[in-house]
Amino acid sequence: MKTYSAKPTDIKRKLHVIDAADKTLGRLSSQVAILLMGKHKPIYTPNQDTGDFVIVINAEKVRVTGKKVAQKVYYRHSNYPGGFKSITLGRLMEQFPTRAIEYAVKGMLPHTRLGARMNRKLKVYTGPEYPNKPKEKTEKTKVKAEKPKEKTAKAQAKEIPKAKAKTTSKAKKSK
Repeated sequence: MKTYSAKPTDIKRKLHVIDAADKTLGRLSSQVAILLMGKHKPIYTPNQDTGDFVIVINAEKVRVTGKKVAQKVYYRHSNYPGGFKSITLGRLMEQFPTRAIEYAVKGMLPHTRLGARMNRKLKVYTGPEYPNKPKEKTEKTKVKAEKPKEKTAKAQAKEIPKAKAKTTSKAKKSK
């Protein structure tokens, strides 16, 4: 039996909306990473992007255990002398509540071009509202189909000569 390899035409993507309220950061991030990579699908192929789109809402309400709010530090460097900067998780959650989830998920994805493509399918929003939210279904009122307008005598008279003109021009060409 041959090993199955997913082709781009085989991949069907879904949209998952995940509510991050009162969920632990790491556990939530690992679930999101699995959905982005497509490991929950039977057609998972490591060298193909088989994952789904993921929207995380209520990012400001995500929680962490222990003293991570004060002790966990994110570092970055600007590549200039003295450009080393750091920010604690608590301060990061105050200023940019979505970045904590984005950084955690990014660390769980492959560190390649394929992982960068997977990361583009992740959208994180601070509150419960997000763009492109499906509209609520409402009852539609039936609109009566309009009857086609009857042609006036003048409109009918204009159409008849055009039809005769076409037939006469064909007759002249055939002679």
